[in-house]
Amino acid sequence: MKKRTLLVAAILSATTTVSMADNSFFDKARVIHSKPLYETVRVNHPEERCWNERVRHRGESRSDSYTPSIAGAIVGGVVGNQFGKGKGKDAMTVAGALLGASVGNDLGKTPGRSYVTSERRCETVDNFSEHEELVGYRVKYKYNGQVFHTSTRHDPGKFINVRVSVAPTGGSDYDYRQYD
Repeated sequence: MKKRTLLVAAILSATTTVSMADNSFFDKARVIHSKPLYETVRVNHPEERCWNERVRHRGESRSDSYTPSIAGAIVGGVVGNQFGKGKGKDAMTVAGALLGASVGNDLGKTPGRSYVTSERRCETVDNFSEHEELVGYRVKYKYNGQVFHTSTRHDPGKFINVRVSVAPTGGSDYDYRQYD
């Protein structure tokens, strides 16, 4: 019987690292089963979508041309020049030109008409995708005849490292002074 005890002690000392300070040591346990654990991950990839849109505007439309105002000033100046005498003739010419420019400007507008422009519109659209992501392993292992379960980040392979802790039971019945 002593030979068997010595053999077990020799095997344990060869496969373990003992830490006397906390009565624990590390050993290896045989993995019975290892199952990958997956989690569904949902990721948003927002994208911007743009298009050109026709927009109708109501009311006055303005021409970018100054031709109606210039033509009105010329006609107004000629008409004003016909009505004045002496220094009044110059004043009537200026007044006719100003009045003609104003009338020409008003005639250049097209009241009540609508016009259409093209405007660029954009919006951000959510674009979700889902995929499975490996998050770890559910491991079933056996140590010293007992079966245990744990979760790990990596596949442990055939063996998993375990920490074994040893403590006496029975409470205060033990006399620790005899072992000093």
